[in-house]
Amino acid sequence: MGRIIGITDIHGEYEKLCRVLEKITPQKDDTIVFMGDYIDRGKKSKEVVDKIIDMKNICNCVYLTGSHEYAMLHAKTDEYYNYLFWNYGGDATAESYGGFDNIMKIHGDFFNNLKFYHIIGNYLFIHAGVRIGIPLEDQSEEDMVYIRSAFYNNKHHLPYKIIFGHTEFDTPQIQDDKICIDTGCGKYKNAPLTAIVIDENGKETFINSD
Repeated sequence: MGRIIGITDIHGEYEKLCRVLEKITPQKDDTIVFMGDYIDRGKKSKEVVDKIIDMKNICNCVYLTGSHEYAMLHAKTDEYYNYLFWNYGGDATAESYGGFDNIMKIHGDFFNNLKFYHIIGNYLFIHAGVRIGIPLEDQSEEDMVYIRSAFYNNKHHLPYKIIFGHTEFDTPQIQDDKICIDTGCGKYKNAPLTAIVIDENGKETFINSD
């Protein structure tokens, strides 16, 4: 059993992703949980997805869906999600792929197989969070990728420490039952990408792209 690594909200910032991975230096027994929002805003969404797919040749990788992938996957069939995709940086993603239709032509298998959450030991990794008081298996897809204050302002009472992103803070937000590692990468020009690294003894540290 190697280290457990969580990375979320990359938003097309390929160079920041590469810097974080270089600092972490993943090994064969490590597991990286990529927690969604790989695309939009930054200029290199395709390169980000290529990179995280390639990482499975180096270590164990798990891929979760984020709010931006969710919107992209529903953009053609739902007017609301089409609006969200194009108004929250989807133009940069389409340009990165050489057109909107190329996104699924190139990486359709990847996007269609993203998970909503992943449990490793005492940790639950998820993009945005959960609705308090609802069993994990009954959570709605929308809550798992979009929920904000109703989750992070309250104790969740699940038997896991939840690692999540989606809601950006200047630094990782550490609570007894949850940790947010979204530090604004892609949304703010100078904001770093931050990863959590949990070693074999359960020690939690944070690595960022600065």
